Amino acid sequence: MANKTKKEPSREKKTDEKTIFVGNKPPVSYVLAILTEFNSGSNEVVIKARGRAITTAVDTAEITRNRFVTDAKVNDIKIGTDSINGENGRTINVSFIEIYLTTK
Repeated sequence: MANKTKKEPSREKKTDEKTIFVGNKPPVSYVLAILTEFNSGSNEVVIKARGRAITTAVDTAEITRNRFVTDAKVNDIKIGTDSINGENGRTINVSFIEIYLTTK
């Protein structure tokens, strides 16, 4: 008899495909993801970053606008603070940014 396994739900957050999360990679890696999203027919991309990755997110948006998608415009920018539970159980405040790039 075949062993039936129960499929576990995905642990990843379900996010909109037009969202690019910026981390520790170089900005050009994220530019490639943005270009792929625009080339697949999307007319809006959201670049999200927290903490030290905020500068990389801004660089990514500017490289995209100035070198690759010159008709892209910054539609909106949202900034704020997220409260995150740290390793030792303490709450840590981390800044975040969301950059909305659109094309016509």
